[in-house]
Amino acid sequence: MFKYVVAISLAISVVGCTEKEETAEKPKIEKKEDLVVVKNGLFTEYYPGKKQVKFQGQQDELKQRHGRWTFYSESGIELSITHYIHGVKHGHTIVKYPNGNMHYVGEYDNGKEIGKWQMYDEQGNVTVTDYDALN
Repeated sequence: MFKYVVAISLAISVVGCTEKEETAEKPKIEKKEDLVVVKNGLFTEYYPGKKQVKFQGQQDELKQRHGRWTFYSESGIELSITHYIHGVKHGHTIVKYPNGNMHYVGEYDNGKEIGKWQMYDEQGNVTVTDYDALN
């Protein structure tokens, strides 16, 4: 009888050890190229999951930034707007804090900061006003 109990216990142990282990599903890591769509010159990059736009703007024939480019937070808040001409910053730029308040505002001319630039704290108060050397 003892032999049967040992044999059955051993058989149960072997069967228990050969069962498949449950593994946690690994999160899918998306490649950047899977998150980018370019259609009719409009470049759109999404956050992982492809539900929220991260960057969006026009491209020229050489695939350089051209025109207005906008950057968004994962929750959809517009965090920055910068204008480009053939890949070079040119025109007005606005950058915001994650809370939506202004961080800084300024102007570019062919990639160089020009004119009046204003910096703000997270509450929206002006902290610095800077004028470039050209003015």
